[in-house]
Amino acid sequence: MSNIRVADGVVDLDHAREVVDSDNARLHELGYKQELNRDLSMISNFAISFSIVSVLTGLNGLMGTGLNFGGPVSYIYGWPIAGTFTLLIGLSMAEICSSYPTSGGLYYWSAKLAGPSWGPFASWITGWFNIVGQWALTTSIDFSLAQLVQVMILLSTGGNNGGGYMISKYVVMALHGVFLLIHAILNSLPISMLSFLGQVGAAANFFGCFLMFVIPAVATERASAEFVFTNFNTENKDGINNQFYIFVLGLLMSQYTLTGYDASAYMSEETKDADKNGPQGIVSSIGIAVIAGWAYVLGITFAVKDIPNLLSENNDSGGHAVAQIFYEAFMSRYGSSVGAVICLGIIGLAVFFAGMSSLTSNSRIAYAFSRDGAMPLSSQLQKVNKQEVPINAVWMSAFVAFCMALTSLGSLVAFQAMTSIATIGLYVAYAIPILLKLTLGRKIFTQGRFNLGRYGTIIGWISVLWVTLISVLFSLPVSYPITDQTLNYTPVAVGGVLILVVFTWNFSGRHWFKGPIKNIDDSSNTCRY
Repeated sequence: MSNIRVADGVVDLDHAREVVDSDNARLHELGYKQELNRDLSMISNFAISFSIVSVLTGLNGLMGTGLNFGGPVSYIYGWPIAGTFTLLIGLSMAEICSSYPTSGGLYYWSAKLAGPSWGPFASWITGWFNIVGQWALTTSIDFSLAQLVQVMILLSTGGNNGGGYMISKYVVMALHGVFLLIHAILNSLPISMLSFLGQVGAAANFFGCFLMFVIPAVATERASAEFVFTNFNTENKDGINNQFYIFVLGLLMSQYTLTGYDASAYMSEETKDADKNGPQGIVSSIGIAVIAGWAYVLGITFAVKDIPNLLSENNDSGGHAVAQIFYEAFMSRYGSSVGAVICLGIIGLAVFFAGMSSLTSNSRIAYAFSRDGAMPLSSQLQKVNKQEVPINAVWMSAFVAFCMALTSLGSLVAFQAMTSIATIGLYVAYAIPILLKLTLGRKIFTQGRFNLGRYGTIIGWISVLWVTLISVLFSLPVSYPITDQTLNYTPVAVGGVLILVVFTWNFSGRHWFKGPIKNIDDSSNTCRY
């Protein structure tokens, strides 16, 4: 037997080959030939999902939302609530991923679980909600990175009240384009390089969360434990007075952050021992994100002093809550904003890798969906280069993400509505295969190596109900009176996607899209349904 010694352990090369051969055989059973380089370990698979979930990205961008809708109570307690239900959703998805370890992920699961009659339609709906949500997520992440640079420049030049320089929205858009360009270049590299960079991104996110514990230590004034654990901000100026309503709106910060962990499924065809490591990547990325995220919000809240000032657009950071917390802490101690800019730079590093990994995930679902002929220019988007990278899908996804961000030049309201698809659209796509497994797929589904046993049904139903609940909650008005500038456009954006997807299905897709198509070279190379 061939062995190679690494450190104090022994890696069995013959066993490693057997695992890869087994993965390839399982993929062949699902109808596909191995075209991508299967080089990811469980750690690498986890790292890509964890980088996209990116606690620092979501909490950095939406801390103002949490402070405005309920304050510390809404996210100190809302985070573990949202995290627990998200973990249940992840467990349900992981169980299905173990049975169908393919880059098609959610749309393939829906096709299989809905059966021959409903499979193509379920696959179409799930796939398009998924890929549009993925594009919106990449757009949102890289745009938040560009805005973070904007705030760093503002603080480093004196702040809003010290004559600091605020770059224009056109420069922000240019930065967004530059970041997407860099991410597309990185995603053109072999998967072994992306694996390494993904692990760097995961480490930046993890350690960055715990590094924020130093902020209360730096601040000369710190919040009391009573404030952190019991303060409920009722000074909402948007006409909402019901405390429960305010609290559930505050959940948006937590739920938006906890998205993107489905990337572990899309990387299945590049992951060794995929039917075990893919599901573990989903579950572990959520679990660790919940722990690290709670540490982050707990630590940073002890540095919160004046909530109205943190939310004011006239403060030194221009209304960026997290940046203002850093700024006030370091100015009070050292009389300098350098420390605040460094902290924002650490967050920026995590956001950068989140955008990179998000584009990786985008390209894999686009590649898989095109492989089954569901996208325009499918014959080009399914092509793989010599490094076994779906290169055309990478650059197309980057281009679409850039185009989606252009709406911000006309209206931030429109941009926010569009990027809301990154939360509701993705969770709708998450819920569809789970619901199908519980209903039409009860007799079809065969458990894989990762399974929930007798608890799978109850966990699945709780997951579906939670997605239904948050879809309703996040579509409710967030401000009164309702005007064209205060209307919550989330249901409009998500409803628009639904109408467009159903319309294209009825007038086009149903005539030619038959669900996942085998691409193996055998006599059964026909449509699966």
